[in-house]
Amino acid sequence: MAGEMRQTPASPLAGEQTGSDIAGADAPVSRRIRERLRAAQARFHANDNIADYIEAGELELLQSEVEKMVVALLDSLVIDTDNDHNTQETARRVARMYLREVFRGRYTPPPDVTAFPNVEHLNELMIVGPLAVRSACSHHLCPIIGKLWVGVMPNEHSNLIGLSKYARLADWVMSRPQIQEEAVARLADLLQEHLQPDGLAIVMEADHFCMQWRGVKDNGAQMTNSVMRGSFLKDAVLRREFLALLNNTRA
Repeated sequence: MAGEMRQTPASPLAGEQTGSDIAGADAPVSRRIRERLRAAQARFHANDNIADYIEAGELELLQSEVEKMVVALLDSLVIDTDNDHNTQETARRVARMYLREVFRGRYTPPPDVTAFPNVEHLNELMIVGPLAVRSACSHHLCPIIGKLWVGVMPNEHSNLIGLSKYARLADWVMSRPQIQEEAVARLADLLQEHLQPDGLAIVMEADHFCMQWRGVKDNGAQMTNSVMRGSFLKDAVLRREFLALLNNTRA
Protein backbone atom coordinates (compact mmCIF):
# COMPACT_ATOMS: atom_id res chain seq x y z
CA MET A 1 0.00 0.00 0.00
CA ALA A 2 1.28 3.40 -0.92
CA GLY A 3 3.31 5.05 1.77
CA GLU A 4 2.97 2.23 4.29
CA MET A 5 6.24 1.30 6.01
CA ARG A 6 5.49 -2.43 6.00
CA GLN A 7 8.19 -4.96 6.60
CA THR A 8 5.76 -7.52 5.23
CA PRO A 9 4.69 -9.28 2.05
CA ALA A 10 1.71 -8.07 0.07
CA SER A 11 -1.84 -9.09 0.98
CA PRO A 12 -2.76 -12.81 0.71
CA LEU A 13 -2.99 -14.18 -2.80
CA ALA A 14 -5.83 -16.25 -4.17
CA GLY A 15 -5.56 -19.82 -3.02
CA GLU A 16 -3.76 -19.02 0.22
CA GLN A 17 -5.37 -19.67 3.59
CA THR A 18 -7.71 -16.96 4.77
CA GLY A 19 -8.44 -15.98 8.35
CA SER A 20 -11.60 -18.09 8.24
CA ASP A 21 -9.61 -21.16 7.18
CA ILE A 22 -7.03 -20.69 9.96
CA ALA A 23 -9.21 -19.63 12.88
CA GLY A 24 -12.48 -21.27 11.91
CA ALA A 25 -15.66 -19.60 10.69
CA ASP A 26 -17.13 -19.43 14.22
CA ALA A 27 -14.12 -17.54 15.64
CA PRO A 28 -14.49 -13.86 16.50
CA VAL A 29 -13.79 -11.73 13.44
CA SER A 30 -10.88 -10.00 15.20
CA ARG A 31 -9.21 -13.39 15.58
CA ARG A 32 -9.79 -14.28 11.93
CA ILE A 33 -8.23 -10.98 10.82
CA ARG A 34 -5.33 -11.41 13.25
CA GLU A 35 -4.59 -14.93 12.04
CA ARG A 36 -4.75 -13.75 8.44
CA LEU A 37 -2.17 -11.07 9.24
CA ARG A 38 0.09 -13.55 11.01
CA ALA A 39 -0.15 -16.04 8.15
CA ALA A 40 1.04 -13.28 5.80
CA GLN A 41 3.74 -12.23 8.30
CA ALA A 42 2.22 -8.75 8.21
CA ARG A 43 2.81 -6.25 11.00
CA PHE A 44 -0.29 -4.90 12.72
CA HIS A 45 0.97 -2.30 15.17
CA ALA A 46 -1.38 0.46 16.29
CA ASN A 47 -0.26 2.80 13.49
CA ASP A 48 -0.34 0.20 10.68
CA ASN A 49 -3.01 0.07 8.02
CA ILE A 50 -4.58 -3.41 7.83
CA ALA A 51 -7.25 -2.79 5.19
CA ASP A 52 -5.75 -5.38 2.83
CA TYR A 53 -6.51 -8.11 5.36
CA ILE A 54 -10.14 -7.23 6.09
CA GLU A 55 -12.63 -9.02 3.88
CA ALA A 56 -15.98 -7.69 2.67
CA GLY A 57 -18.50 -7.39 5.51
CA GLU A 58 -15.94 -7.93 8.26
CA LEU A 59 -15.68 -4.30 9.34
CA GLU A 60 -19.35 -4.37 10.36
CA LEU A 61 -18.74 -7.58 12.31
CA LEU A 62 -15.65 -6.08 13.92
CA GLN A 63 -17.65 -3.04 15.00
CA SER A 64 -20.22 -5.31 16.68
CA GLU A 65 -17.43 -7.21 18.43
CA VAL A 66 -15.83 -3.99 19.68
CA GLU A 67 -19.22 -2.81 20.93
CA LYS A 68 -19.50 -5.93 23.10
CA MET A 69 -16.03 -5.32 24.48
CA VAL A 70 -16.92 -1.73 25.36
CA VAL A 71 -20.01 -2.99 27.20
CA ALA A 72 -17.69 -5.21 29.24
CA LEU A 73 -15.40 -2.25 29.91
CA LEU A 74 -18.31 -0.13 31.15
CA ASP A 75 -19.46 -3.01 33.37
CA SER A 76 -15.96 -3.28 34.84
CA LEU A 77 -16.04 0.46 35.52
CA VAL A 78 -19.23 -0.21 37.52
CA ILE A 79 -21.41 1.97 35.31
CA ASP A 80 -25.09 1.03 35.33
CA THR A 81 -25.78 1.18 31.59
CA ASP A 82 -29.16 -0.49 32.08
CA ASN A 83 -30.56 2.44 34.03
CA ASP A 84 -28.24 5.34 33.18
CA HIS A 85 -29.86 6.86 30.12
CA ASN A 86 -26.65 8.75 29.25
CA THR A 87 -24.59 5.59 28.75
CA GLN A 88 -27.11 3.14 27.30
CA GLU A 89 -25.82 3.76 23.75
CA THR A 90 -22.23 4.57 24.70
CA ALA A 91 -20.79 1.21 23.64
CA ARG A 92 -22.31 1.49 20.17
CA ARG A 93 -21.11 5.08 19.79
CA VAL A 94 -17.58 4.27 20.96
CA ALA A 95 -17.23 1.25 18.67
CA ARG A 96 -18.34 3.28 15.67
CA MET A 97 -16.10 6.19 16.66
CA TYR A 98 -12.97 4.03 16.86
CA LEU A 99 -13.47 2.01 13.67
CA ARG A 100 -15.20 4.54 11.42
CA GLU A 101 -13.83 7.86 12.62
CA VAL A 102 -10.81 8.42 14.83
CA PHE A 103 -8.94 5.20 13.86
CA ARG A 104 -10.31 4.73 10.35
CA GLY A 105 -6.82 5.15 8.89
CA ARG A 106 -6.11 1.60 10.15
CA TYR A 107 -9.12 -0.04 8.53
CA THR A 108 -9.71 1.75 5.21
CA PRO A 109 -7.65 1.84 1.99
CA PRO A 110 -5.77 5.04 1.12
CA PRO A 111 -7.76 7.81 -0.55
CA ASP A 112 -7.63 8.03 -4.33
CA VAL A 113 -5.05 10.59 -5.36
CA THR A 114 -4.86 11.76 -8.96
CA ALA A 115 -1.39 13.05 -9.82
CA PHE A 116 -0.66 15.41 -12.71
CA PRO A 117 2.63 15.81 -14.58
CA ASN A 118 4.63 18.97 -13.98
CA VAL A 119 3.99 20.28 -17.51
CA GLU A 120 5.21 23.80 -16.74
CA HIS A 121 8.40 22.46 -15.11
CA LEU A 122 7.69 24.27 -11.85
CA ASN A 123 10.77 24.36 -9.65
CA GLU A 124 9.94 26.90 -6.95
CA LEU A 125 9.13 26.26 -3.31
CA MET A 126 5.49 25.39 -2.58
CA ILE A 127 4.01 25.38 0.92
CA VAL A 128 0.71 23.77 1.90
CA GLY A 129 -0.78 24.55 5.29
CA PRO A 130 -1.62 24.85 7.98
CA LEU A 131 -3.61 21.63 7.72
CA ALA A 132 -5.67 20.64 10.75
CA VAL A 133 -4.68 17.20 12.02
CA ARG A 134 -6.24 14.92 14.59
CA SER A 135 -4.64 11.76 15.85
CA ALA A 136 -4.39 9.77 19.09
CA CYS A 137 -1.55 8.84 21.41
CA SER A 138 -1.03 5.08 21.31
CA HIS A 139 0.02 5.10 24.99
CA HIS A 140 -3.30 6.33 26.43
CA LEU A 141 -5.58 6.68 23.36
CA CYS A 142 -5.92 10.38 24.16
CA PRO A 143 -6.31 12.94 21.35
CA ILE A 144 -3.42 14.65 19.59
CA ILE A 145 -4.76 17.79 17.91
CA GLY A 146 -2.70 20.26 15.95
CA LYS A 147 -1.65 21.43 12.52
CA LEU A 148 1.05 20.77 9.99
CA TRP A 149 2.76 22.39 7.04
CA VAL A 150 4.19 20.71 3.95
CA GLY A 151 6.97 22.18 1.85
CA VAL A 152 7.62 20.80 -1.63
CA MET A 153 10.48 21.56 -4.00
CA PRO A 154 9.35 20.04 -7.32
CA ASN A 155 11.41 19.21 -10.37
CA GLU A 156 10.43 18.76 -14.00
CA HIS A 157 9.68 15.07 -13.41
CA SER A 158 7.66 15.57 -10.22
CA ASN A 159 3.97 14.87 -9.92
CA LEU A 160 1.52 17.50 -8.71
CA ILE A 161 -1.58 16.78 -6.62
CA GLY A 162 -4.53 18.96 -5.69
CA LEU A 163 -4.57 20.91 -2.44
CA SER A 164 -7.37 18.81 -0.94
CA LYS A 165 -5.36 15.65 -1.52
CA TYR A 166 -2.71 16.79 0.97
CA ALA A 167 -5.46 17.08 3.58
CA ARG A 168 -6.93 13.68 2.69
CA LEU A 169 -3.59 11.90 2.84
CA ALA A 170 -2.69 13.60 6.11
CA ASP A 171 -6.03 12.64 7.64
CA TRP A 172 -5.63 9.01 6.51
CA VAL A 173 -2.19 8.75 8.14
CA MET A 174 -3.14 10.65 11.29
CA SER A 175 -6.37 8.71 11.97
CA ARG A 176 -4.53 5.99 13.92
CA PRO A 177 -3.10 5.57 17.42
CA GLN A 178 0.59 6.54 17.24
CA ILE A 179 3.28 8.89 18.42
CA GLN A 180 3.73 12.20 16.65
CA GLU A 181 7.30 11.57 15.48
CA GLU A 182 6.32 8.37 13.67
CA ALA A 183 3.18 9.93 12.19
CA VAL A 184 5.13 12.74 10.53
CA ALA A 185 7.72 10.33 9.12
CA ARG A 186 4.95 8.07 7.76
CA LEU A 187 3.24 11.02 6.05
CA ALA A 188 6.57 12.13 4.56
CA ASP A 189 7.09 8.67 3.04
CA LEU A 190 3.60 8.72 1.55
CA LEU A 191 3.96 12.19 0.01
CA GLN A 192 7.44 11.37 -1.28
CA GLU A 193 6.04 8.35 -3.09
CA HIS A 194 3.19 10.32 -4.68
CA LEU A 195 5.15 13.46 -5.62
CA GLN A 196 8.75 12.36 -6.23
CA PRO A 197 10.05 15.91 -5.57
CA ASP A 198 13.62 17.13 -5.16
CA GLY A 199 12.81 18.08 -1.59
CA LEU A 200 10.06 17.53 0.96
CA ALA A 201 9.61 19.11 4.38
CA ILE A 202 6.92 18.64 7.02
CA VAL A 203 6.49 20.50 10.30
CA MET A 204 3.81 19.49 12.79
CA GLU A 205 2.87 21.11 16.07
CA ALA A 206 0.20 19.64 18.32
CA ASP A 207 -1.38 19.52 21.76
CA HIS A 208 -1.27 16.15 23.47
CA PHE A 209 -4.23 15.46 25.70
CA CYS A 210 -2.34 12.68 27.49
CA MET A 211 -0.55 15.64 29.15
CA GLN A 212 -3.48 18.04 29.37
CA TRP A 213 -6.23 15.65 30.46
CA ARG A 214 -4.20 13.38 32.77
CA GLY A 215 -0.76 13.17 34.33
CA VAL A 216 0.79 16.59 34.85
CA LYS A 217 -2.29 18.31 33.34
CA ASP A 218 -0.14 20.92 31.62
CA ASN A 219 -2.23 22.94 29.15
CA GLY A 220 0.65 25.01 27.82
CA ALA A 221 3.00 22.37 26.39
CA GLN A 222 3.01 21.61 22.69
CA MET A 223 5.16 19.26 20.68
CA THR A 224 6.73 20.43 17.41
CA ASN A 225 8.72 18.16 15.14
CA SER A 226 9.87 18.15 11.55
CA VAL A 227 11.04 15.91 8.75
CA MET A 228 13.36 17.27 6.05
CA ARG A 229 14.13 15.27 2.92
CA GLY A 230 16.26 15.88 -0.15
CA SER A 231 17.07 19.52 -0.93
CA PHE A 232 15.52 20.73 2.34
CA LEU A 233 18.04 18.61 4.20
CA LYS A 234 21.02 19.62 2.06
CA ASP A 235 20.27 23.30 1.36
CA ALA A 236 20.27 25.48 4.49
CA VAL A 237 19.05 28.54 2.55
CA LEU A 238 15.99 26.65 1.25
CA ARG A 239 15.29 25.29 4.71
CA ARG A 240 15.42 28.78 6.24
CA GLU A 241 13.11 30.13 3.51
CA PHE A 242 10.57 27.39 4.20
CA LEU A 243 10.64 27.95 7.97
CA ALA A 244 10.39 31.74 7.56
CA LEU A 245 7.35 31.46 5.25
CA LEU A 246 5.81 28.88 7.59
CA ASN A 247 6.17 31.30 10.51
CA ASN A 248 4.24 33.92 8.53
CA THR A 249 1.25 31.58 8.31
CA ARG A 250 1.21 31.19 12.11
CA ALA A 251 0.29 34.84 12.65
